[in-house]
Amino acid sequence: MAKVTFFSGQQLPLEMHKVRIIQKLTLHPIEERRRAMAEAGYNTFLLQNADVFLDMLTDSGVNAMSDQQQAAMLIADDAYAGSATFTRLHRKLIEVFGMDWFLPTHQGRAAEHILAQALVQPGTFVPMNYHFTTSKAHVTARGGEVRELITAAGLEVTSDNQFKGNFDVAALRALIAEQGAEAIAYVRVEAGTNLIGGQPLSLANFRETTAVAREHGILTVLDASLLADNLHFNKTREEQCRDMTIPEITRAIADCFDVIYFSARKLGFGRGGGICIRDEALYKQMRGLVPMYEGFLTYGGMSVREMEAITVGLDETMDEDMINQGPQFIEHMVAELDARGIPVITPAGGLGAHLDAMRFLPHVPQQQYPAGALASALYIASGVRGMERGTLSEQRDANGVEPMANMELVRLALPRRVFTLSQVNYAIDRIGWLFEHRDLVGGLRFVEEPEILRFFYGRLEPIGGWVDELLAAFRADLADSL
Repeated sequence: MAKVTFFSGQQLPLEMHKVRIIQKLTLHPIEERRRAMAEAGYNTFLLQNADVFLDMLTDSGVNAMSDQQQAAMLIADDAYAGSATFTRLHRKLIEVFGMDWFLPTHQGRAAEHILAQALVQPGTFVPMNYHFTTSKAHVTARGGEVRELITAAGLEVTSDNQFKGNFDVAALRALIAEQGAEAIAYVRVEAGTNLIGGQPLSLANFRETTAVAREHGILTVLDASLLADNLHFNKTREEQCRDMTIPEITRAIADCFDVIYFSARKLGFGRGGGICIRDEALYKQMRGLVPMYEGFLTYGGMSVREMEAITVGLDETMDEDMINQGPQFIEHMVAELDARGIPVITPAGGLGAHLDAMRFLPHVPQQQYPAGALASALYIASGVRGMERGTLSEQRDANGVEPMANMELVRLALPRRVFTLSQVNYAIDRIGWLFEHRDLVGGLRFVEEPEILRFFYGRLEPIGGWVDELLAAFRADLADSL
């Protein structure tokens, strides 16, 4: 992926690959989209994919595979134990991260489960730069407590700070002094921060954060699921990384940690996951949990075909031309939205463009889930499926109190090597129309609220008749444009 200046003077991302396999899309009329949204309980997770035009819900497991990955899947060794496929994946992970021990899992949250089972005890703390939904759920289910220690810049919606995902090192020192090192199960660093705009961390911050933990004998854990995007930002935004190759930056980051886990649904363009471990004793401590919850130690719930694809995908992650399309498409989308005055997280991060629902819909209180309402309205107006990342993605505490999220975001993920620039521009156009009619959008309320991870399968309804008003405005403007 490269940025090219056209003779018109316009700078646009240029794909450094060609499309050889396609999948047909359908753009349903707005009346059908409204029906589909109602049937889904105004929860974009419950939409049928057949009703979606551009699926920007997530980048997890929906990235495009390369021809080399597809070819590699044909040589998979389907042995239950001692598979040569596993050996190839294991050797590639040693090459990339420099850690000798590896436990395969069926995806990232399975790795989180094993880590929490092995390391978290009731009353212990897991400091993080920022939580992910499942990482927090696994810790709290074990009786632990998550402490979010992101720098203040991380919660600024608009900023020029290039590394808003950075860990607050002073706050980490203060927590250790307050609770004692023995009360810290491990320090978890997420590169980059999923729930607050895919914001990256600098190599300098990785080093400083983990140095504090090691000074006190505390285990360090990296969630590397979104590492590919972070590597791009290290290379392009951090002076000390400009002359380093992507593999060199990767190893410099990996050298900071005792454990690295990842979802290969993101890292490696496949479907699976795993835990890389530096210390053999720690590996043996967690080893027994894999056959108990996942599968045998040489497949861990993964298909061997997927393991072959991940092995090639890790090589492709080390290629700057392969990992920069996502960040550059996101940068284009964010710049276009920002130029139109549409509230969006800046600077552009990884994973996707993030609409700021609290500024987009300032008239909708947080208790009425503005990010969920905006995601629903955007689907109705465009056929684009995004994901709510706000208060809906939280869950009530033991007393039934609902915490308000730090941010109310609609994430528009850009899976790697999937969309064309014209499709991205279509989404920008429809977001622009919705912003012009933002006063029509109202809030949502639960009609079915699960206790755990409610955002996955909870059902809601609109408060008032705002959906009818939105449809009427869309029809009127569409008729005027014909």
